[in-house]
This record gives sequence, structure tokens and C-alpha cells, in this order.
Amino acid sequence: MKVIGKLHTYQIVGRAFPSLKDPNPQLYRMRLFAADEVVAKSKFWYYLKKLKKVKKTRGEIVHVKLVTEPNKFKRVKNYGVWLRYNSRSGIHNMYREYREVSTEGAVTKCYRDMAGRHRARSECIQIIKIQEIAAKDCTKPDIKQFHDAKIRFPAPFRYSRNYNKPRFTSKRPNFRFI
Repeated sequence: MKVIGKLHTYQIVGRAFPSLKDPNPQLYRMRLFAADEVVAKSKFWYYLKKLKKVKKTRGEIVHVKLVTEPNKFKRVKNYGVWLRYNSRSGIHNMYREYREVSTEGAVTKCYRDMAGRHRARSECIQIIKIQEIAAKDCTKPDIKQFHDAKIRFPAPFRYSRNYNKPRFTSKRPNFRFI
């Protein structure tokens, strides 16, 4: 899976084909993060095959829905992400925290962060759970440092540019030596 752009949240419902043995098979619903609908369906069958032994050739997708998060107030929230990933040495469980405006943004940032810090490819990462967490429940110091209400980011060097002045000129500069 190539993670290009921001990931989206898909809710997919699927089941095994009805048969004589099981005329009304159980429906399985998953919330997945993927770049597009095709990748989301592929991930759905990957997880369903692992968890419930239902293959794509023996099942059907009943419903696919793109879930949009209602962000009326664009405020920064803290997100906790539980994930597992395959590295060169084995399978690892991990908990990470991110400050982001939306769940999709936090998951996208998680994929980018795992690729940069742990060399984990996107197909090796499995998001187990993502949850908005309160500021008092944050444990990671790089997230807690932004919880100060009086935090300031001073600009140490300011310069003004005259945008009306031409950038190039045909006259030779006049240097005066004092």
C-alpha cells in the first residue's frame, strides 16, 4: 500500500457467501484507514482472512462507506494510537501519541512517523485502536510539552523586505567608501 496524501476512514461490512450449511452468515464490520476504497477493501479481506478464516473468493462485501469526521471546531486534540508492526527482527506492539486536528491526520502522521523512525513500511503497520485522549492522560513528553497554556514561540530574527523594490536592476551599484 502506498500512503500518498492523507488517509481516509472507511467502514466496510462483509460476510461469507450464504451456503446450505449456513444460509444466514454473520456480518463483519471494520473501520480501516486507507488511501482509497480499493486499498480499504484489500485490507478488509486481509484482516478477515486472518481473524475469521473467510477468504475473498468465498465472501462478499455488503457495504463500503467513507466516514467523515464532523470537525465543527478545528481544534487540536491528543490522540493515542495502539499499533503493531513487523520489523526485521519480529513483531512489535506499540503505543504512540500525536497532536492533530482529526483522527485521519493522526493516523497519517503515525504512518509517516513509523516509516521515518522505524523503517516500517505501510503494509507492515496494523492500527489496532485509535482514541482521543485527555491532556492529563498523555504520557509522552514530546506531546506534554505543548499542554502549557502560556506557551510562546518567539521569532528571534525579523527582517522586512521591500516587495515593491525591483529584484534586478540594469544599473551598476554605487558603492561609497567613507
